[in-house]
Amino acid sequence: MAVPGHRLDRMFNPKVVAVIGDKGPGYMWLRNNMPLKEKGGTLYSVQLDEKEIPGIEALGVKNFTSMKEIPEEIDYAVVAVPRQVSPYVLKDLIENGAHGAGFFTSGFAETGEELGVQLQQKLTEMAREAGFNLVGPNCMGLYLPKAGVRFNDGAPVADDGRIGFLSQSGTHGIMFTLVANALGMHLSRCASFGNAIVLDVSDYLDYLMRDDETDVAGMYVEGVKNGRKFFETLREACKRKPVVVWKGGQTEAGARATMSHTGSLAAPQSVWDGMMRQCGAITTNNLDETTDVMQLLTKAKRPTGPRMALLAQTGGQSVSITDAFAKAGLQVPRFSDQTYASLGEFFNVIGGSYQNPLDMAGTIQGKMETLERILKIVDDDPNVDAMAIELSAMFAARQWKKDPATLDATLDALKAHSARSPKPLLVVLHPAHEAEYVGSIGPKFHERQIPLFQSFERAAAAMNRVLAYHANR
Repeated sequence: MAVPGHRLDRMFNPKVVAVIGDKGPGYMWLRNNMPLKEKGGTLYSVQLDEKEIPGIEALGVKNFTSMKEIPEEIDYAVVAVPRQVSPYVLKDLIENGAHGAGFFTSGFAETGEELGVQLQQKLTEMAREAGFNLVGPNCMGLYLPKAGVRFNDGAPVADDGRIGFLSQSGTHGIMFTLVANALGMHLSRCASFGNAIVLDVSDYLDYLMRDDETDVAGMYVEGVKNGRKFFETLREACKRKPVVVWKGGQTEAGARATMSHTGSLAAPQSVWDGMMRQCGAITTNNLDETTDVMQLLTKAKRPTGPRMALLAQTGGQSVSITDAFAKAGLQVPRFSDQTYASLGEFFNVIGGSYQNPLDMAGTIQGKMETLERILKIVDDDPNVDAMAIELSAMFAARQWKKDPATLDATLDALKAHSARSPKPLLVVLHPAHEAEYVGSIGPKFHERQIPLFQSFERAAAAMNRVLAYHANR
């Protein structure tokens, strides 16, 4: 669904896209956006260089040597021209009636050079005077999977995305989309906005918070142009849906780096942290933490309390998982008397334990009916709000390799439990010495929408962040 009347609506739902200045032999931007044509949209090229035109037309794309020749208004354009040419391209876009453009072109204020600063100021003045939606410059622009618009040819074209992501860094924007996809999570809309000379993170977030196709919003941001506008927009967005904020430039050295990266002045970290708390945002520090939180927000049931049931495969791991969740601020309570009585009917206490945490490998021994029985008993415990279960690469992987059907049976049991239980279920599978194998079976978890974490600490940190967000709603 679009957001009718919103300033960014046409650009975020484009039917006509133009690529300006693409070059061979790769023609990166035209190839990235070929899915637009497959979805019924129109893709144009604007290129003056006669040597480039045959390669463009070989792709099946109509090329024009002047934007004035394009027979319809452009919804979104990708601009990949030398920086000195960019004001002339912007002038032509404005005259075309184009709705917006992402300027991949760099070399502006982020360089600190006088020419770069002057050119950026010129673009800013022109775009603001015309009310033009300029994305960037110095950015990757928009990734709109449903429309078939991409800034990377590895990004999926999918209609079921529910995550919106905003990134001041092109690399972080690309990495998030690729990692999210590998984890079974698709995006609704994504904007890499670089120097943000006209449209800032607040403008994009305002759209995402109103977008019915976006359930969760995330961002990587180094600085904002208008602190008050950002605060008010973020506070309103957090009332409507979870917003995950990954801040770049948290240290003095990192703040210096943001200036040379996107020309951003980072706010003092103490001020930023206070703003995040007041708004109710979920804060993260890196890509892993961000995708971990996204897994819980999109794949797991909403947590209602901090009391964890922890299910491990061995005694040592039962201690480690307990320490990890307790250090993260979560509780590991005793089970109810009824739970202990029910577990005591069949649990193997020789080499195992059915306290909380459970040491249960000797009890399960590959029997799915026993695993399902344990999950049901623990899930019914009134002292339990959520559950985390360890699967062992050391022990289980040997059985799974020998008989792959046992892995599928385990995952189907976990999926069935998650579907019927109102409580969140997290799965931890440390790669250990089986990193290649564990990586190969990851898609089996993700296609079943099972939240999967590589360490107890990452799972616990994600749960704590998501729980804190919901506790403040």
